Amino acid sequence: MNLIQALSSIIFVFLSMELRHLKLIKTISDEGNIVKSAERLFLTQSALSHQLRELEKQLGVKVFIRSRNQWNLTEEGRELYLLATQVLSSIDEKLKHIKNLQSDAGGNIRLSCECFSFYQLFPDFVREMKLLYPEITSEFVFEATHDPVAKIESGDVDMGIVTTKPDDAFFYSVKLMSDELFMLLHRDHALNQKKYIDATDFKHVDLLIHSLPLNTVSIYEHLLKPLKIEPKSITPIPLTEVTIEMIANNDGVTCVPKWSLKSFKIPDVCVYKTITAKGFKRNLYLVMRKENMKRKHFQDFANLFAESFSVN
Repeated sequence: MNLIQALSSIIFVFLSMELRHLKLIKTISDEGNIVKSAERLFLTQSALSHQLRELEKQLGVKVFIRSRNQWNLTEEGRELYLLATQVLSSIDEKLKHIKNLQSDAGGNIRLSCECFSFYQLFPDFVREMKLLYPEITSEFVFEATHDPVAKIESGDVDMGIVTTKPDDAFFYSVKLMSDELFMLLHRDHALNQKKYIDATDFKHVDLLIHSLPLNTVSIYEHLLKPLKIEPKSITPIPLTEVTIEMIANNDGVTCVPKWSLKSFKIPDVCVYKTITAKGFKRNLYLVMRKENMKRKHFQDFANLFAESFSVN
């Protein structure tokens, strides 16, 4: 077998080689003898010799010419040594780079939402982030609820979930999900006889909302307000349990996505009704200052948060 054929064979077999083989070749060559090499690799001399014989059998070439006190590379062995040096050096460099990235990835992220129910989207993800990225911490800024975009712009908040994507180039936005709002009402309510709830039907209902202002109430801001429709009454009730209890007593209706009530027990007397013939859908966006996307821990949080919705 000439040198070219030998090298071709080595390249072919390299695809099945293990990193321990490359470390073996480099260490023996660097140390020049099996005793010191075995110590560096934390192997017995017999185990080291066995691995070398296994490698040479796999390659079909001799890697070292052995003498009593010295191990010298063959011509094929020198090529493997160069390859091992390049590969192991590249791996070390990449590992160092990863460690540097991790050390630079730490930081705190302040979060807020347009609506209190949106905070339910965070807990499971935040727990997962703590496991994957312990250097990243997060906190909720509840006092910024209902106006997260303005607080993001002023620097009081880092990220927020909203239903209207800011047009300003100052912001970076990523779509998280689309959901659908339904009317939750008592089964004896007059509107339950209808196939779906029309916008004009709201003129005759007592609408229960979580809190003011109205521009953060999706059903009002995106459906009723453009049509200049006002509900019979609007009552803010900050406790979801109380809202559900009132609906169970046929004392009003509310409009929510089903996911926001999954942790609550809904009485059998309560039913969901579709809003408009096509359903009332909206988009949820994660918003932040565009300049912060240059910071790695912001990138990791935003990208993984968006990815968690695409998976689910």
